[in-house]
Amino acid sequence: MLGSPCLLWLLAVTFLVPRAQPLAPQDFEEEEEDETETAWPPLPAVPCDYDHCRHLQVPCKELQRAGPAACLCPGLSSPAQPPDPPRMGEVSIVAEEGRAVVHWCAPFSPVLHYWLLLWDGSEAAQKGPPLNATVRRAELKGLKPGGVYVVCVVAANEAGASRVPEAGREGLEGADIPAFGPCSRFAVPPNPRTLVHAAVGVGTALALLSCAALVWHFCLRDRWGCPRRAVARAAGAL
Repeated sequence: MLGSPCLLWLLAVTFLVPRAQPLAPQDFEEEEEDETETAWPPLPAVPCDYDHCRHLQVPCKELQRAGPAACLCPGLSSPAQPPDPPRMGEVSIVAEEGRAVVHWCAPFSPVLHYWLLLWDGSEAAQKGPPLNATVRRAELKGLKPGGVYVVCVVAANEAGASRVPEAGREGLEGADIPAFGPCSRFAVPPNPRTLVHAAVGVGTALALLSCAALVWHFCLRDRWGCPRRAVARAAGAL
């Protein structure tokens, strides 16, 4: 009777408990590869190729979706707030054609479109057409040679438009305009062609006056005679 339970226990251990399978060399290689893959940390995210001052700059969110790897976008303010004022850049003046090219940098805010405000000495500003959010450059035409202007760039979204400094609102009569603000004051130099024409006109007028003076002098001398000869004759007669 004692042998029966022992026999049953031996049979259960033999047939029911799974045997350990020997590991093949391939299994060791797979385990080493898994350990190697998990040992390396993930690559850090790099900043997106986004420049606030680049003309026709693709929005940063589109760069994140289009890139092969994840990139970081600069922080922006809430879309429920009006955007911060853009930063005015260089104003390139072409005096010969009476135009100027205005550059600016986007603010750290969501922007739907821009527009320009131009003061030419009058109280009311001239408002330009809306520009796409990717635009960072615009052209001003019809500028008068020798004129002084104030130009401001305004950014807008669904919450409102960016602020314009008091100096920009007051136009040419305002105080000093901030150096890194959305406005800039510039003067259009006289047209070089106009200066050349003026110089030619003045030279021509001087030449005509000189010729007229000489003709008048010779006409008077022929009519009244030379003053020195008249004095000499009077002295000889005495």
